[in-house]
Amino acid sequence: MGRWEPNSRERLFAAALELYAERGYEQTTVAEIARRAGLTERTFFRHFPDKREVLFLGSAVMEEQLTKVVTEAPASASPLTAVAAAIEAVSAGMQERQDSVLVRQSVVAAHAELRERELIKRAKLAATMTEALGARGVDPLAARLSAEAGTAVFHVAFERWVEDRGRTRGLVDLVREGFEVLRTVAGGERT
Repeated sequence: MGRWEPNSRERLFAAALELYAERGYEQTTVAEIARRAGLTERTFFRHFPDKREVLFLGSAVMEEQLTKVVTEAPASASPLTAVAAAIEAVSAGMQERQDSVLVRQSVVAAHAELRERELIKRAKLAATMTEALGARGVDPLAARLSAEAGTAVFHVAFERWVEDRGRTRGLVDLVREGFEVLRTVAGGERT
């Protein structure tokens, strides 16, 4: 096994996901994940502090994408419209990786420790969008409410998509529908 293997993080993620699905999260060790990926335990720990964090590999990428889309939204876009565009962009990427996203979610849903980590991730995504809106000059309260509402729309759409296993509706469509319903119940803006 080479010391500097290409795509180590992605290989470790794929190996962990396979093993968690096959054997269960609790029954899988870091050594087994590394072996399945064709890497060493040492390489695993260079990338992840523990076997839980391998499931959250994409968090930083999601944060970057949310920030980019919110920041680059047209100046005329309302805070909620900028957040909706960001959530749609992230959702499109998840929809493209549907199989692995659904397997990952089933692993997360089965363990309280992972569900807790998922909630921390969700809070971080809302904070990321709040910061990005603030950088656009949006009032802090409006920024936070828009980001939190957008995160809630995403969460509800994601749950609906997972329950359906992506069979009848795409995640992006469910996100769009969620934002439309939010706008309707708020009695305000339409896109």
